[in-house]
Amino acid sequence: MDGDYSIPRKFSCSRDRLSLSCSRMKKYAAFGCVGLVLLLVLIVGVGGCSTYNSLVTRSTKVDESWAQVQNVYQRRADLIPNLVATVSGAADFEKSTITQVTEARASVGRVQIDASKAPTDAAQLEEFQKAQGQLSSALSRLLVVAERYPDLKATAAFRDLQAQLEGTENRITVERQKFNEAVQAYNADIRKFPAVLLAGALGFQSKPYFSAKEGADTPPKVDFSKPPAPRP
Repeated sequence: MDGDYSIPRKFSCSRDRLSLSCSRMKKYAAFGCVGLVLLLVLIVGVGGCSTYNSLVTRSTKVDESWAQVQNVYQRRADLIPNLVATVSGAADFEKSTITQVTEARASVGRVQIDASKAPTDAAQLEEFQKAQGQLSSALSRLLVVAERYPDLKATAAFRDLQAQLEGTENRITVERQKFNEAVQAYNADIRKFPAVLLAGALGFQSKPYFSAKEGADTPPKVDFSKPPAPRP
């Protein structure tokens, strides 16, 4: 009939195939987007785990260095009772000097700080450093006063304690430096990308370290080879 019009079969089939192809492409595109998202999530997850493990390693190193600092400070504190007992045996030894050492040691013991975990509070570390610095100064004064007592200096007990004390003071300086280096490396890492995006949320905060103060926590330098000053 003249009024009838029908689409040729071959064109109808082509349109069906095109529609099917478009449908498949949309599915593939959807799968591709999902796969891309999963890949990004995997990359972020792996990167986050790597960053977390690295920060844990750095933090553990800081705690280990802090434990070593505490060990050498405790070693010094353990030497003091014998040192005080030895110098107290010298006739007319200045009692005020002994008292200062004893009080300074007691002040150190009153500073409550975890020996196994590095402090995160700068004020707490400053209090600890101040107490240890006062003890260093008191010990230095005691050794200077000992210069006036040749009989005391001649005893094997005093010479042994003096050598142990000097060795311990040197170890304190070394371990403090190692601790500072460990903290500085840790603090630098938490400010790097991508750790800077995750550190705070994962509980990694900046840590304080020892500050250099002139005259504080330095080994007492006394030359025992010099002849003692004459007593009045």
